[in-house]
Amino acid sequence: MIDTIIFDFGDIFINLDKKATISGLQKLGMTEWSASLDRLNLLFETGDISREDFLGGFKEELPNASTEEILEAWNAILADFPLYRLEFLQMLSQKYRLFLLSNTDAIHIETFENKSGISFYSAFYQCFEKVYFSFEIGMRKPNAAVFQYLINKHELSPKKTLFVDDKKENTDAAAALGLHVWNLQVGQEDVVDLFDKQIL
Repeated sequence: MIDTIIFDFGDIFINLDKKATISGLQKLGMTEWSASLDRLNLLFETGDISREDFLGGFKEELPNASTEEILEAWNAILADFPLYRLEFLQMLSQKYRLFLLSNTDAIHIETFENKSGISFYSAFYQCFEKVYFSFEIGMRKPNAAVFQYLINKHELSPKKTLFVDDKKENTDAAAALGLHVWNLQVGQEDVVDLFDKQIL
């Protein structure tokens, strides 16, 4: 019997347009998503470098781009957050313990909050017992330590906990710790289909 659900954020609740960020960066002179950009992203997502260092690293790669242009391209990934998903989540929160666990960075969360407005993002956050962003806790999926952290901190029973994420490496890591998982297929499934999956 599932009594707890841990949700990812991007492409589960908020839609992502990953191509928009890549094309935006290409317009600024990026030829490929390099290993150094990947490292910058990972360090920023775990809070190991500052916003200034992150943007400075991008400016080294894209010397002709302004900070504003880089930010615009970086935030282009954030698309819409349909209201029906929030309403579904609010209904779920009356029956289950809910947690949010997202690999994300400070710039994306600040942008999400600014775009959606305080009443919307407050209503969203209030659905969860606790919201965990990788840049705040210094850990990211699929590292087993981040799942173990939630399990220990909130005394969760893996066999009564469901983890929902669109990335298979993340659901595989959770499944290895004994959690129930749903590897949601973006574009084919929606989080509101949860009860159709017959997991709960």
